[in-house]
Parts: sequence; structure tokens; C-alpha cells
Amino acid sequence: MSSDISGEAWGRTRLLTVVAGVAAVCVALVVGLGFAVYYALSSSSSAHSADDRPKPVPSPHPTNALGSTHRNEVAAAPMLAVDQSAADPGTPAAVPAPAITIPAGPRTGPAGINTGFPHTPQGAVGQLAAIEAAVLQNMNIATTNQIYDAWALPGGVGVAKWPLMQNVQAFLGSAQMGSQIDPTNTVVATPQGAQIKGTDGPDWTVACVLMQVRASISKDAQIGYGYCERMQWSNGRWMIAPGAPAAHAPSTWPGTEVSKKAGWLTWSGAGADN
Repeated sequence: MSSDISGEAWGRTRLLTVVAGVAAVCVALVVGLGFAVYYALSSSSSAHSADDRPKPVPSPHPTNALGSTHRNEVAAAPMLAVDQSAADPGTPAAVPAPAITIPAGPRTGPAGINTGFPHTPQGAVGQLAAIEAAVLQNMNIATTNQIYDAWALPGGVGVAKWPLMQNVQAFLGSAQMGSQIDPTNTVVATPQGAQIKGTDGPDWTVACVLMQVRASISKDAQIGYGYCERMQWSNGRWMIAPGAPAAHAPSTWPGTEVSKKAGWLTWSGAGADN
């Protein structure tokens, strides 16, 4: 596996923290639980701390579209920098974060992904969660290509540089599985938090989803994984929008104080274990 993929994706140091004491073959497999956490941390300046706040983004929810400059500013604005351990299971906050209600996708769309989410920022969050969960739970190179082709508009980074594809590559490469997950193993991704980082008119949103991700081999290991994506309304559905990837989202264990501090709202609605 090339160093560029492992750097962009999950990182072996996360594995050692998450699955210490697991047998060697299991250690190789659950490297997938590191996701983009390691890359996000290594890409952040060492001067950042868990007390850092995202830089302000002008007019985060304008009614009228402002265009590409504003969109790039919203997407690139850094989010809260958190310590690597924030993604591990932790103590729940005494006062939960406010809820955000995410609608369901009532029908199956291209590449088998749920669709029909409403033309709202919350609908964009729901669509992103459906795309992300399908990629992570399938852990299949061919399926990930199909999903990206069906759901990404022209002008993006391309499937080879898509962070979710790089997560799949890192998982499969570390486990020496070939191009898809062994059927005896499972990955389950459940949305537990969300935030709407910014919008530009009614047709463009940076949607963010906080997943609780569990891999099961001979024992379970789990982390929280935050992910953001530009989303654009096109042809009656939310799709992955063109442009550079959004800044890395903070990966925190759902429901903790640091998760609240990072801006994650409690997921309410379709897909979560409420």
C-alpha cells in the first residue's frame, strides 16, 4: 500500500490504540477503524489544541447563492482540532447536545443508495449519511467506484482521491483481503451526530456526519468518525458537489463533552440507534 494512501486514510497508530491486545490477524483487519482520524490530526498544525475554534465563515447560510469563492471559504474553514483519543468510547456528557432531525430517504436510488431526501440542508446530511454508510459497510473497491460514479458531480477530486475510497483501500490493504471485505467480517456505520457547516443558497451545503463505526472480527472495536462533504442539489437529488474536499471534521465519540464542543448535534431521525 502506498504511503500516500495510508497517510490520507486511517493510519496504523489509531489501530494500536483501538485494538491493543487483539491477535495479529485482527490487528491487521481493524486498521479500518482508524479512518481519516490519523490523517486529519497529522494535517493539523501542532499549535492547534482541543480549545481551538473554527475560523469564522462569512454569511454561512445566505439565502441567495454567493458563488464559488464563498463556497470554497465555507468548505475550507477549519473545524475544531481534537486529540486522537477523542474518537474512542468516552464518558457521556451530562447535558446532551441539541438534536437535529434528519429525514429518511424513502426509496432506493442509483447504486442501491437510499434517496428521496428533501431539498433542505438536513436532506443533504441524510443523503451524505446514506452514501457514507454504504461505502463503509460494503468495503468493496468495485462498489465504491459505482457509488462515486452515481453520486459525484463532475469537477470533484475523482474516485482515487476521494477520502472514502482511500479508507476502503487502507482497510483492505492492511487486511490483505484483495478488493473486498471477507464475508466473515463486518463493518457497521451508524449516524449519531450531524452538523450543517454552511450553505450557499438552497442548492449547496457542506454537510457533516458523525458516525459510530464498529468492526467485528474475533472481538469488537469501535470509534467515532466525523466526515464532511460538499453537497449540491442536481436532477432532483443531493449529490457530491465539485470542488476541493471540505476541511477535516473532528472525529469524536458521540455524546461526549468534546463532541458537543466540536459542534456535533445529536442525530434524531432515520438511521440512528435512538
